[in-house]
Amino acid sequence: MKTRELGKSGIQISAVGLGCMSLPPDPSVSLPMLRQAFEAGITFFDTADLYGQGRNEELVGQAFAGMRSEVVIATKVGNRFEPGKPGWQWDPSPAYIEQAIAASLRRLRTDYIDLYQLHGGTMDDPFDEIVDVLERLKEKGWIRAYGISSIRPNVIQRYLQGANIDSIMMQYSLLDRRPEEWFAEIRSYDVSVIARGPVARGWLTGRKEVNDDDTYLEWSAADLTRAIALLQKAAPERTPGQAALAFSLHPEVVACAIPGASSPDQLSENVEAGKLSGLTDDALRELKQAFPAAQYKEHRPF
Repeated sequence: MKTRELGKSGIQISAVGLGCMSLPPDPSVSLPMLRQAFEAGITFFDTADLYGQGRNEELVGQAFAGMRSEVVIATKVGNRFEPGKPGWQWDPSPAYIEQAIAASLRRLRTDYIDLYQLHGGTMDDPFDEIVDVLERLKEKGWIRAYGISSIRPNVIQRYLQGANIDSIMMQYSLLDRRPEEWFAEIRSYDVSVIARGPVARGWLTGRKEVNDDDTYLEWSAADLTRAIALLQKAAPERTPGQAALAFSLHPEVVACAIPGASSPDQLSENVEAGKLSGLTDDALRELKQAFPAAQYKEHRPF
């Protein structure tokens, strides 16, 4: 498995990680998958306190108990929930962050988190206070690095310019190229992108049946079918999903793509993608011409 540095943190992570949100809640299924991922070369595991109201973190912690230093664990904070009650509310206050990280550390069975991410963000948040508490957690050794998970350009720019972040998690795939507008600026701060949704909710894997009324963002069912065909043409020696992952991993600013997996077969396919070479220039050019980049219409910094 290829590895890349996460921002300027010095932390090395596998080029393909595992987005843990889609893991089955049954530990008899999910724990073997987590260990399978590690044994196959994945070292980066992304979870969040919100997933399963902490249950997802518990599974990750259980899977890697006794081998903490061998994996890189990322989790998220900011969506406040009450255990056993549906829904959540946005709360990025320092008081809640300090409360939430203590709970995450307990569930993950660890005394530090490699990457702690703000799970969203708005321009109304108490920015300076959030940065101060994240820096304090870093000084205490509770976290090694911090970042944000956001697709809002104004929030992203605010953290790039005013915080010592190492990563930005953004939805990025052949079917969602909106982040590319901001890649040069992100890279100029030595910050890495973590690409979530690299197979576009499974549409780019070729595993899902496309029905006439299916859509993804502005793309129609015909576009989804066309995307799969083009990925197969671009890299006939790979599955469409592996070609889609290669597309997401191509920009130099992207440190890692984190597809989910709900079965061992899916996981094996994703792992193999992290060991293959990149797409050819001709293949990338054809894919980009067929699916041009759009821009975020809301939350722009100007």
